[in-house]
Amino acid sequence: MAILGDLCDFENGDRGKNYPGRKAFVDKGIPFINAGHLDNGLIDNKTMNFIPRDRYDLMGNGKIKKGDLLFCLRGSLGKYGLVSDIEEGVIASSLVIVRPKNMLDVQYLAKYFGSKLCYQMIKKFENGAAQPNLSAKSLKLFEIPLPPIEEQKRIVAILDEAFAGIDTAIANTEKNLANARELFESYLNSIFEHEGEGWITKTLGEIGKVSMCKRILKKQTTASGDIPFYKIGTFGKEPNAFISADLYQEFKEKYSFPKKGDVLISASGTIGRRVIYDGEPAYFQDSNIVWIDNDESLVLNEYLYQFYGVCDWNPSKGATISRLYNDDLRRIKISFPSIAEQKKLIETMGELDSQTQNLEAIYQDKLSALIELKQSLLQKAFSGELTADNNKLMDNAVA
Repeated sequence: MAILGDLCDFENGDRGKNYPGRKAFVDKGIPFINAGHLDNGLIDNKTMNFIPRDRYDLMGNGKIKKGDLLFCLRGSLGKYGLVSDIEEGVIASSLVIVRPKNMLDVQYLAKYFGSKLCYQMIKKFENGAAQPNLSAKSLKLFEIPLPPIEEQKRIVAILDEAFAGIDTAIANTEKNLANARELFESYLNSIFEHEGEGWITKTLGEIGKVSMCKRILKKQTTASGDIPFYKIGTFGKEPNAFISADLYQEFKEKYSFPKKGDVLISASGTIGRRVIYDGEPAYFQDSNIVWIDNDESLVLNEYLYQFYGVCDWNPSKGATISRLYNDDLRRIKISFPSIAEQKKLIETMGELDSQTQNLEAIYQDKLSALIELKQSLLQKAFSGELTADNNKLMDNAVA
């Protein structure tokens, strides 16, 4: 084992008075690279920010060269990207430039940064709780296996060939996953857009009242406690905030509160995420999580749930909306048959949804297996077990 500090030069971003803020960004100029631009070991040019040359010239360090590796030290620890097609640029203070010396191949180092061995080093040296971070000093202490340079290149060549097959299999699986969901949504659209004889069309505002829970203040929440409090970021996931049982009981009795079976929807962030309230004690963030208080005399909640899955939340076709306002929700139109016919459609949609979810689970399992295969090959590479049996590796990759 060797340590990176003996094998690489390191250069932090300029944190001085010339460090550019967002106000310094221009439409064209010198690339300013932050952690968000690091994508699967590459630099994403499509979302690049730029600074003017005069600001770039004032900066003392953090200027990149082709062949540099950029490594994230704050927040998204371990994200990395190889500078391959950018002639000049500068890094944000959250990144560090890593420049291998002659005894270390840059592609070999990139593979190391993507391995579990590197992840173990990160966990060993990271600091901070709210935002994990590393120092360049800690990064220099990372241990890396160091075979001769020619062996490094051989390992990289084997991995590149195997990874190409794995990446093709991943792309095909992701396409199949998307196709499965699109097929189900297409079926739903065919139901809701081509209503049959006797169907009725109404607005959601005519179906029921747009409702939300009473506002909960930050000081009324705790990191653990009696009643889960779901904010927009944890909606449909695991809660990270709680309120007292007394406050829950008081607000539940005095103010709007969903009944079991009501369909909760996200009104900000990713619009239209939906959860059927199961009746268990829980509370929901006002204005960001809303529901139609529906007595089901016209539309069953399960029918409404499926409708939300393909609903056009922005019927004006304008700019992408970041918030669904109550009036917007009230104006959305829904077509529906009799209750008896709804029940038949719900059963059919439920069966197809279940089949789609089963198929998605199969594809997700395959994706996980392919990603794990990459890690298995990296593990072999950095433990000296990787052979030149490329055909076997390729067979495993696409199986």
